[in-house]
Amino acid sequence: MSPAWSRRTFLAAAGGAALTAGSLFPSSAASATAADPYTALRATWRTLILGEGFSPTAEPFKSRLADLGSQAGTWHDSMTPATGSLWPDAVFADPDPDTDAESYAFSAKIVDSYTRLSTMAQAYSQQGTGLTGNTALRDAVVTGLDHLHAQVYNDAQTRYGNWYSWQIGAPQALLDTCVLMYDALGAARIDAYCAAVDHFVPDSAVGSYTGTSTGANRVDLCRVLALRGVVGASSAKLALARDALSPVFPYVTSGDGLHSDGSFIQHTTVPYTGSYGSVMLGGLGMLFALLKGTQWEVTDPRRQIVFDAVEGAWAPFLYNGLVMDSVAGRAISRGLTSTAPDAVQQNDHLRGHPILASIVLLGQGASATENARWRALVKGWARRDYYSPPLENPTLGLTALSRLASVLDDSSVTALPEPTGHRLFTDMARATHRRPGWAASLSMADRRITYYETGNGENLRGWHTGSGMLYWWGDTYANGQYSDAFWPTVDPYRLPGITASRKALADAAGGDWGASLPDVNWVGGVTDGQRASVGQYLKGLSSTLLAKKSWFFLDDTVVALGAGITGTDGAAVETTVDNRNLGPTGGSAFTVDGATKPLAYPWSATLTDASWAHLAGHGGYVFPGGATVKALRESRTGSWRDINTGGATTSVSRKYLTLWFDHGKDPRQASYAYQLLPGADAARTAARAADTTWLRVLANTDDQQGVSVPSLGLTAVNFWFGGTVGTLVADNPCSVMVTEHPDGTATVCVSDPMRMRTNLTVTWNRAVAAVVSKPSTVSSATTGASLRLVFGDLSGTRGTTQTVKVRLA
Repeated sequence: MSPAWSRRTFLAAAGGAALTAGSLFPSSAASATAADPYTALRATWRTLILGEGFSPTAEPFKSRLADLGSQAGTWHDSMTPATGSLWPDAVFADPDPDTDAESYAFSAKIVDSYTRLSTMAQAYSQQGTGLTGNTALRDAVVTGLDHLHAQVYNDAQTRYGNWYSWQIGAPQALLDTCVLMYDALGAARIDAYCAAVDHFVPDSAVGSYTGTSTGANRVDLCRVLALRGVVGASSAKLALARDALSPVFPYVTSGDGLHSDGSFIQHTTVPYTGSYGSVMLGGLGMLFALLKGTQWEVTDPRRQIVFDAVEGAWAPFLYNGLVMDSVAGRAISRGLTSTAPDAVQQNDHLRGHPILASIVLLGQGASATENARWRALVKGWARRDYYSPPLENPTLGLTALSRLASVLDDSSVTALPEPTGHRLFTDMARATHRRPGWAASLSMADRRITYYETGNGENLRGWHTGSGMLYWWGDTYANGQYSDAFWPTVDPYRLPGITASRKALADAAGGDWGASLPDVNWVGGVTDGQRASVGQYLKGLSSTLLAKKSWFFLDDTVVALGAGITGTDGAAVETTVDNRNLGPTGGSAFTVDGATKPLAYPWSATLTDASWAHLAGHGGYVFPGGATVKALRESRTGSWRDINTGGATTSVSRKYLTLWFDHGKDPRQASYAYQLLPGADAARTAARAADTTWLRVLANTDDQQGVSVPSLGLTAVNFWFGGTVGTLVADNPCSVMVTEHPDGTATVCVSDPMRMRTNLTVTWNRAVAAVVSKPSTVSSATTGASLRLVFGDLSGTRGTTQTVKVRLA
């Protein structure tokens, strides 16, 4: 099972509100007064959770410290020890909970209670909080720890509710507090608290790399064990924590962890780079820093895999400070959890900033070259976050703030621009495409990767996020597209890029924890690192919908094709070209074939034989050969509670412009074609539509989908079945992309998205003089009037691109 308590909320409170700066006490191992290693380790951990290197009288730190003191004062004043609770609004015990959900909620309040004590301990330890060194606050923290130990978190208690609360959430907050309040606790308390941790987190918790002890969860457990060793002066616990990290480092070939293509998966089937992956990255950075230079230092050479993953796994999903929602799983539904006036709505930007801070911390243990490059990347991401500047992030802890501020203020660091290129993550059915001025991300699903994840009452309507959802952002425009109350207000049946049945689905349809997996193999494609041909054989969630969908990611456009669209649910089927969140006001002009449409809400129209459309401030859409498309301006209202049982009930409204193909009720072999041009103005959109020779749609059927762009020297085909399309011939299903270069060479990219070809022959009917390079999977390459490539067993290539370079005749 997975935690009811939001990891992000917990980290923001325990590792975030905790992550402050300027401690009242020694702030580094070097300044520890005692010679024993545990004193030094406590000093190091204090620095990691309190921060250093900033002035408590400088903004934004001054205000944050004051807020920390204010919050701690509130917790202090309202603390009322009683049977089953430490605060009246945080009841953690019930002798007979009525439901599993109640039991989960009670266990979450244990974490909540320890987190509040941790906040109080931080206010006591930090300079500038107004409660620094306050003896009454100190005594209240000790009283609270004693009460929780006596009431619930002790070595005689049987756990209930969510495992996470007992093994990760509560002990992490408890042990952080023990480090901060160590001198006030005494040996007897320390022994008792450590015994409780040993009871709930025994050595066997990391005995095997399975179940809830993998990936980010394993790193969290190792943090608990390491801090147990620090607080309880146990060399054995520290050694166990260090050694238990090693299974996290190697690439995995299935399920949880880092994959060699940069995929990060948690809960077996869920792409989670931006949520659990963030937790893992931050946890590893802290543990590497804690143990560095000690007898327990992490020296496993495979830790380099984690360093390599900064740019191989995380950077592709970071864009101008945000982390893409396509790899955030259930976290997309955790926008607003309180109706309080000062409540903060979580979003992709606020989730991205902790990752930037973690990269800065991790860099301290990497090579000098890596550290310098990462700092330059972070500076660029942070500077370009115009929508939500990181130093104004109200959920970001002061330690993270101080790390980012140190990079932004470092004149020796030159900000790097956003990298360009395409990354295809075949192991998690995701792709990212980055061009000057914009970026896009594609979410798909197959028999290994779920349509979406729901669980603990979260992400109840994420049903179609894996049905070909195409996200895109501009560099200085539309950066808040999915940040500003998008998820509770968007029509979940009309997510951008998807093909979906309008068949009504129940909340959490398909099952919890990524249980819903489509029975399809052909999902993936090819890329040369700059352009790509990607396809998805789509089967609808809990519906009869079938479709073949292809995307061709090019220099200034994404070409989208759909074919074989069929359904028998008695419901309409639609393909959403785009669904743009226009904010509360929705003032963007919408133009179709040169005619500006009414700026009214609601407004709808059927656009017959439309050639192009343009949405001011966003981009353009081209419909090759003309198409009938529906358009709708509407104001949509919802609440975070609608999509997350822990969400706020406050209604929010946003205005949308939606474009879609209506394939009708129970369609048979329907199709579509369009171009997306992010950032294009109306003139460029119209010009692309008028240039009918720029793009040639070579095939758009249930058997093959392919395009050619002569000016780019590009031909790309997704062969759902073998056949001939243009100059390309394949004898079995595969994906092929050929690019001719001005220097007389060409690149031929081939993949087996189905991961089952034991032989494949691809022919390019173009005169080729010689093969310059080829992978070992090519058993035969014949040149001359045409190029004939015979591939051997591709089933073990995991759908990755096989690249052949040739010299043209």
